[in-house]
Amino acid sequence: MSQDHANTPHAINLTTLNDYLSSACPEVGAVEVAEKFAGGQSNPTFKLITDNGTFVLRRQPPGKLLKSAHAVDREYRVISALQDSSVPVPTVFHLCEDTSVIGSMFYIMGYVEGQIYWNSALPEIASPKTRGMMYDEMNSVLAALHSVDIEKAGLSDYGKPGSYFERQLSRWTKQYRASELEHIEEIEALITYLEANLPEDDGQVSLVHGDFRLDNMMFDMSDSNNPRVIAVLDWELSTLGHPYADLAYQCMQLRLPSDIAHAAGLGGLDREELGIPSEEAYIDAYCQRRGISNIDNWTFYLAFSFFRLAAILQGVVKRAHDGNASSEKAMQLGAMVRPLAQIANETIHQR
Repeated sequence: MSQDHANTPHAINLTTLNDYLSSACPEVGAVEVAEKFAGGQSNPTFKLITDNGTFVLRRQPPGKLLKSAHAVDREYRVISALQDSSVPVPTVFHLCEDTSVIGSMFYIMGYVEGQIYWNSALPEIASPKTRGMMYDEMNSVLAALHSVDIEKAGLSDYGKPGSYFERQLSRWTKQYRASELEHIEEIEALITYLEANLPEDDGQVSLVHGDFRLDNMMFDMSDSNNPRVIAVLDWELSTLGHPYADLAYQCMQLRLPSDIAHAAGLGGLDREELGIPSEEAYIDAYCQRRGISNIDNWTFYLAFSFFRLAAILQGVVKRAHDGNASSEKAMQLGAMVRPLAQIANETIHQR
């Protein structure tokens, strides 16, 4: 179905797009169909079927945007920089910064055929051994990402180096305060802990993904004895930062309750029976791959990840409260704010 006249807010005028691509990026070919992928991506994403193959177009939403939000140009830049690295990413073809073409900035990349899994417990996978290999493959990709030579990749100005957690704690505390609708004692206790236990900057700087989790990986499962990540997706939050931020964020995801809205973590499940490595084994594998003996201040990094997610969700609730977001889903997510802080505080006191 052509999207030329589709009555949707993100519809693409194919005539205009093809006129532009014929000279700007002829290798894509003439677009015959643009189908929007389902899901709540903040940047609308389309499957393009052309007379030259299948591609993906990712665009900013039309309309007025926050200055740093929906940064598809940053996504394009980082995926371009990783083309010849050990980090699996799609091939990129073109970035269009001219918003007059389809109404917002966009880029085009290759279409990757693979599987995406949404539940950390991988219920679709029959074999515990295969599940374990999938987690080990994610671990390998994360270590490869944090080993990218930033200078060689041309990303030395992709973010501010150093004092990452200090800056992030300040930023997310401000964001949380700006979105706060009620006093939550557990959040206050968490902020107090984080401010009192901020580790000294250890000088580590790497490329960080910012949202490194199972459902942002695309797997090739053609051989169940050798599952491969063939594309890491959604680089919108990537920057220069501290590598342990990504590692702690993924481990936080796995600590979340299995029944929590949206997240589907591994909390309360028998990991050994599932074949999924323990947090300790996952961290050890990462350290081995990166030649690190151990990670100091792990509790802080975990607790910070919980706070960052709670602050993000509180922002969603505030936007719904102000009439700018889907209220029902926002309230579901908002109900997670206090439990997230509770889990973080339990983690702090367990150590």
